[in-house]
Amino acid sequence: MTKSLLIVGAGGHARVLASALKASGQAVAGFLDRDSSLWGKTIDGVSIRGGDDLLERADDTIILVNGLGSTDLPAARRALFERFNARGYRFATVVHPAAIVVEGASFGVGAQIMAGAILQTGVEIGVNTVINTGAIIDHDSKIGAHCHIAPGCALSGNVQVGDASHIGIGASVIEGIVIGSNVVVGAGAVVVRDVADQKKMIGVPAKEMSK
Repeated sequence: MTKSLLIVGAGGHARVLASALKASGQAVAGFLDRDSSLWGKTIDGVSIRGGDDLLERADDTIILVNGLGSTDLPAARRALFERFNARGYRFATVVHPAAIVVEGASFGVGAQIMAGAILQTGVEIGVNTVINTGAIIDHDSKIGAHCHIAPGCALSGNVQVGDASHIGIGASVIEGIVIGSNVVVGAGAVVVRDVADQKKMIGVPAKEMSK
């Protein structure tokens, strides 16, 4: 049975995913987006077919791609994944051909490994997690489900990141650090100490953001 790839969302991250899928030889059947002003338009050669209300009932001829990005906690990405997974839809795992995934690295269903990303041996990436453009995940690091490791991040060996955390663009994490769940690490921060759940960290070295 022929499967159709539909990207849910039509913003910047969704367009990058469409490019990654095309680069790996996979055809994208269309975007879905709640913004009705976009319906019927074409972006980068791919049509916006309508809203996600077209997915009210599971269709085993369709595989979804989570096109939502995040600049903070990736709650919307997680909600989308869990909502349609509960309806019986499957999510595609996307690995750009320009990513480096070495033997011994692994990733869960719906993970997205973007161009220039590097996953070293022993790395484990959770379901629905984005390892974005040029991010480096070194040996034996474990990244939970529904995370976003933003472009240009560098995580040294044996780093652990809990579920639904966001590591901002260009941030660095030294070896052996444990970062909890629902944590935001700000852009360019350097994490040198363990971080508890639900913290927001900024600066060099990273400190908890004052409320």
